[in-house]
Amino acid sequence: MVAKALNTPTDLQSNATKTVAEALNGVLADSFALFFKTKNFHWHMSGPHFRDYHLLLDEQAAQIFAGTDDIAERVRKTGNTTLRSIGDIARHQTITDNDAEFVAPAAMLKELRDDNLKLVEALREAKDIADEAKDNATSAMIDNWTEDAERRAWFLFETGKTA
Repeated sequence: MVAKALNTPTDLQSNATKTVAEALNGVLADSFALFFKTKNFHWHMSGPHFRDYHLLLDEQAAQIFAGTDDIAERVRKTGNTTLRSIGDIARHQTITDNDAEFVAPAAMLKELRDDNLKLVEALREAKDIADEAKDNATSAMIDNWTEDAERRAWFLFETGKTA
């Protein structure tokens, strides 16, 4: 038995939605990579500011993870398919993993700040693509995701001054 294609009704042009979906899948892959790195650093935090940093990273990881469902569902609402596996994430992510045995707290905060700013860049590119496709809903959602990532970067920057 052959499965039917996932047909989601949309008034957007299929070529345009494909481009929007590709941009969003990149953002989704980077969001998962950033989520896992944030949790990694949360789990491996140490030092005199442990409690504050540990809680900050847990809060940020939860926010990042909460956004992944909205991103994936937006891809589906445009009539496209989204990421399916860890391997699929790895093929699309631009945020690099950190598998180091030890990372100093200040380096953790800086790396996460830089990664959040890299995510902001990807979100701005995705917004341009959504705007070109006249995909107002995606464009509006990207504004919120951008604000969240900028806020995380700001908190990491300010917190990193004491690290």
